[in-house]
Amino acid sequence: MDLTETLKAYAAAWGEADAGRRSELLEACWADDAVYADPMARIQGRAAFVDHIGGVQTQFPGSRIKVTSGVDMHHNSLRFEWRLQLADGSTAIEGIDFATLADDGRLSSITGFFGPIPAAS
Repeated sequence: MDLTETLKAYAAAWGEADAGRRSELLEACWADDAVYADPMARIQGRAAFVDHIGGVQTQFPGSRIKVTSGVDMHHNSLRFEWRLQLADGSTAIEGIDFATLADDGRLSSITGFFGPIPAAS
């Protein structure tokens, strides 16, 4: 799977209400022991990530992640901006993810940040 397809599957998993289908999407793009971290959670492993996304789907039914930037990549590290789009089309939150890829091209980690980077004081 190339990087574009990996990120498409990752974003699609965030919008998938069905846990079985979400698991299939993540199997294609998420390494077995991958780690996801954002300001609200730290999760390791695909099954735990399937459940975490399910919790977001329960809190924000019909929401989905939309990648809102290009992908900046060097070596096996990448970054991209995104927004959590609610079912009505409005934006709940936006942020930036920093990720690493496993040797097989699947995501091995994502560290996400919410909102823009604060200005220096």
